[in-house]
Amino acid sequence: MKILDQYGKPIKKQSLGKELARPSLTGVRQVWGSASVSNGLTPERLATIFQQAENGDHQAYLSLAEEMEERDAHYGSVLRTRKLAISGLELIVESASDESKDLDLAQAIREQVKRPCFQEDCLDDLLDALGKGFSVVEMVWQRGEFWQPDFIWRDPHWFTWDREAGAELRLLDENNLVDGIALEPHRFITHKPKIKSGLTVRSGLARMAAIAYMCKTWTLKDWMAFADVFGLPLRVGKFGRGATDDEIDTLITAISNIASDAGAVIPESMAIDFVESSKGAGGGAGMFKELAEYLDSQLSKAVLGQTMTADNGSSQAQAKVHNEVRIDILKADAKRLSNTLNRDFVKSFIDLNYGEQAHYPQICVYVPDNEDLELLASTLEKLVPLGLEVEQSVIRDKFGLPDPEQDSKGDFVGKLLGVQTATAPNHAKAFNMRQAQVPDAMDLLENEVLEDWEQVLEPVINPIETLVNKAESYQEFLDSLPKLLETMQPNELIESLALATFKARGLGDGAK
Repeated sequence: MKILDQYGKPIKKQSLGKELARPSLTGVRQVWGSASVSNGLTPERLATIFQQAENGDHQAYLSLAEEMEERDAHYGSVLRTRKLAISGLELIVESASDESKDLDLAQAIREQVKRPCFQEDCLDDLLDALGKGFSVVEMVWQRGEFWQPDFIWRDPHWFTWDREAGAELRLLDENNLVDGIALEPHRFITHKPKIKSGLTVRSGLARMAAIAYMCKTWTLKDWMAFADVFGLPLRVGKFGRGATDDEIDTLITAISNIASDAGAVIPESMAIDFVESSKGAGGGAGMFKELAEYLDSQLSKAVLGQTMTADNGSSQAQAKVHNEVRIDILKADAKRLSNTLNRDFVKSFIDLNYGEQAHYPQICVYVPDNEDLELLASTLEKLVPLGLEVEQSVIRDKFGLPDPEQDSKGDFVGKLLGVQTATAPNHAKAFNMRQAQVPDAMDLLENEVLEDWEQVLEPVINPIETLVNKAESYQEFLDSLPKLLETMQPNELIESLALATFKARGLGDGAK
């Protein structure tokens, strides 16, 4: 079984356990960070960083994105909220079909998804792409019962974009310091959320939030300077006309030290007054606070798509509307992450262990719909017996339930609800169809009563028909009817109705 690389050459499986993007102390891939770019950030400097990134040099931009997440508590919080909202979702593995081979492939992927290194490392590291625009996780394959990878996050500083279209991600390497080298297939998972169209380096949330971050940094700096000047009361020292220079120096020293020492010793003839600034609690401080809160709300909109659950919750109705917008973003993030995992991980794992396939199982990052599942179940209970045909996989997806597991023979591994014995899917479908077609007890009773209705009603109906034919007028028919009722024999009809009533009453009591 040969697996080919991007050049059509067979992959040497003995090299799958080697780290391709390994860092080094002296090479182009070093673990120690570069100098800070956010210190003293100005509009001119920010514009330069953006321009460099657009021209293919995104090193400064990536450093800025990382520092923003570390230094701005609000931006870091809302970005982490968006990441956790995705990583906390359930992963469902769907088979390509109900054939035993496809079910086996899906089960193999399902076992990989359950691994802690996949749930806790791979997914969280891939979601780093939300802020920076892309993220890369290297798969270092280990050979045991089968090939399975360890997942190692790689610093985005170690990658660059092709010069022609800016779309192909390449690994920086000593063999090509300018353009980098192509990423080997089956070795890397590259996630690009594509928050906006265009160059990937321009689609990260950090670029959208950078201006608000810069302005907020200035705001906080000015606010601290304002508080330093106006936050403390003005200390005024008073001395008499006959005060000597030494006494004045003593008063000045006392005023200078009183803020830290909380006490001072001065002559009795002197005094220190504390004058509160009218601006200390007025418009000056409020302006800085309002500006900082406004910038935080813009960051919330950029990252979460709403502000109600992040900044305030004054209106429940408004919060529901904003929450729906956030769910839309969550679904989009989940869909793109699913596509990345299926393209880079699922296909690689299946190809290395089972060979190339016509169809592959799919990982779905499942976002539950705000749907009344109880109403759906009740509706299906009523309509399926009437002939409504619904795919089981569709219903499982709505309830977030995985496909039943099967062994190599096609038998179910566990006991299934609604199926009395472990059978293949086509057997289960046939059983459910037969079950849906079986009439209930009341239908059977109705059929039993109507089976001989003509014979039971003949002793009652025939005499009436004879009288109708003999009577010459309607009045003659009415006058003769009482005598006819005295001679009529309805015993068989009465017994039949009484027996049916008794059975119906028993069935009703038993169903309670």
